[in-house]
Amino acid sequence: MLAEAPAFVSLCGGWLRGVRNETRTGALWRASLTMQNSETFDLRVRRHIYYITLRRGYPPTLAEASEDLRVSVEEVRAAFQRLATGRVVVVQRDTDEILMANPFSAVPTPFVVETDDYSCFGNCIWDSLGIAAMLNKDARIKTACGECGTAMEVRVVNGAVQGDGLIHFAIPALHWWDDIVFN
Repeated sequence: MLAEAPAFVSLCGGWLRGVRNETRTGALWRASLTMQNSETFDLRVRRHIYYITLRRGYPPTLAEASEDLRVSVEEVRAAFQRLATGRVVVVQRDTDEILMANPFSAVPTPFVVETDDYSCFGNCIWDSLGIAAMLNKDARIKTACGECGTAMEVRVVNGAVQGDGLIHFAIPALHWWDDIVFN
C-alpha cells in the first residue's frame, strides 16, 4: 500500500493539491510521482548538459552523460528526448545525440566563439552572441559574410558588440523553431 499523499505535490513548475481521500487512487498517485521524478531527473540532466558544455564547449554524448550521472543510456536518451520536446536541446534524428544545446552547437559551424581560454561553436550569430553573454567574457566570433563569404570577426568587449557589417535575421524569431536546424 502506498503511503498517504502529502497535502501538496510540486508538478510542472506549479502546485497540484494532493487529495487525501478515496478519490486519489494509487495509480494516479504513482503517475504523479513518476512525472515528478522524470521532471526532477530532466532538470538534473539539463544542468549536467550545460555544466559540461560551459566547461569544454560542446555537450556530452549519451554515453558520457550516462556515465557521469550513473544511470543507463536509455534513461539519458529518454531525458534528451523530453528536453528536445521542450525545446531545451535539439537531438540528431538518427542517434538521439545532442546536436544543439542552445546556444551551443555539438558540431562545427561557421560561427566560432573564442575567448582567451575557451573555444566553441555557436549555431548562428545570435547564439554566438548569447554564448559570449553566458560566459560573461570578452569574446571573438569568427564567421563569414552570409552573402559573399568574406571572413568576418565580431567582438564582444565589456558586453558591447563591435565589428563592421550588419547582423541580419532573414526569418522572424517566431518562426525559428519551424525548422531550427535549417533556420
